[in-house]
Amino acid sequence: MLLQKIHHIAIIASDYQKSKEFYVNKLGFEVIRENYRPARDDYKLDLRLGDCELELFGISGSPKRPSYPEACGLRHLAFAVDDIETAVQNLLEIGIHCEPIRMDEFTGKRMTFFFDPDNLPLELHE
Repeated sequence: MLLQKIHHIAIIASDYQKSKEFYVNKLGFEVIRENYRPARDDYKLDLRLGDCELELFGISGSPKRPSYPEACGLRHLAFAVDDIETAVQNLLEIGIHCEPIRMDEFTGKRMTFFFDPDNLPLELHE
């Protein structure tokens, strides 16, 4: 098996419009395509950031994400940034709170977390 890279990551949102606003208008993801799926009564939004894609599914009535204690499955998404202070300041300016910046003890790089509308942890990593 010759895996080349991660093609996409899929997220289920409880409020499709709120999550679309967050990922597209606040974080700057580009819309590739948006489809309503009548058979499932949901939306599927394909987004791009660099060479990675994010599938955002709007499925009403989905159960809430378990938080603490953490459950098995996707833990968080991490985004690479060149300057973490600038990235945090940009998020604060659009109303997105970040945790304090800290050092990743294994990589020696600075990092922090913020959260999407469904409380999915998102990481900034220098």
